[in-house]
Amino acid sequence: MTTPEIQDGYIDVNGVNYYYQLRGSGEPLLVLHGGLGQIEMFGPVLDMLAKGRQAICVDLHGHGRTSLGKRPITHIGMGDDMAVIVRELGFEQVDVFGYSMGGVVALRFAIQHPAMVRRLAVASAGYARDGFHPEMLPQQAAVGAAMADMMKDTPMYQSYEAIAPDPSEFPALLDQMGALMRTDFDWSDEVKTLRMPVMLVFADSDMFRLEHIVDFYHILGGGLKDAGWQREHMPQNRLAIIPDQTHYDLFVSPRLAETVRPFLDGESNASSWAEQVSGEAG
Repeated sequence: MTTPEIQDGYIDVNGVNYYYQLRGSGEPLLVLHGGLGQIEMFGPVLDMLAKGRQAICVDLHGHGRTSLGKRPITHIGMGDDMAVIVRELGFEQVDVFGYSMGGVVALRFAIQHPAMVRRLAVASAGYARDGFHPEMLPQQAAVGAAMADMMKDTPMYQSYEAIAPDPSEFPALLDQMGALMRTDFDWSDEVKTLRMPVMLVFADSDMFRLEHIVDFYHILGGGLKDAGWQREHMPQNRLAIIPDQTHYDLFVSPRLAETVRPFLDGESNASSWAEQVSGEAG
């Protein structure tokens, strides 16, 4: 696969100097990475997402090439920041894909600036803190600067050190991330306000409870009734659970891009039994 042409730069937003890349050409797609990652964490999946698109890729607050600055890291703050970045780059409306922390930022962007989001795909991210498996909460609460030395041999630190403007900020980043993960939230009422098509994607062995995943889809109006023989009751929103994946490898699975791309492109590969029998399918 040919790597799309890349343009890059920085945009200062409310005291945070965000690094961005523009990849390829076509309909704009904002791509947001996960916590303690950066644009490149998606590996070849990023090129699959960007194929035939102009991908707007951002290193989130304190991550990758974007410095930590003095502002606290918050999902709501980054949701507003994405709106500024998109406008600064000359776009009025974009499709949005986000994974994990990036999925939460994508969700907040859509909630806070709905007119700017045409379609939204959220991968491995929840609408409330209690959506995580219970054992995850104390682990997340323990994240902080004291963990910095023991993380030196992890891909999170090694990829950060390779490109961060100041790698010595890593302990402070862990403190900020710990504070973010200890913050309680429940955005179920705001999720109900979303009117653009939304796709939820999870691994079958994700860090989120299956009940939370189903509740998320229900809040969006999905899975509440049979779709009907001719799909007459089919909701506009979608749910995908990808087998044999976890939260920690879903983002590098080609099946992630294969799952979300048709939705983001406004396409469906579904055909009916009637079309199959009549020879119209395919």
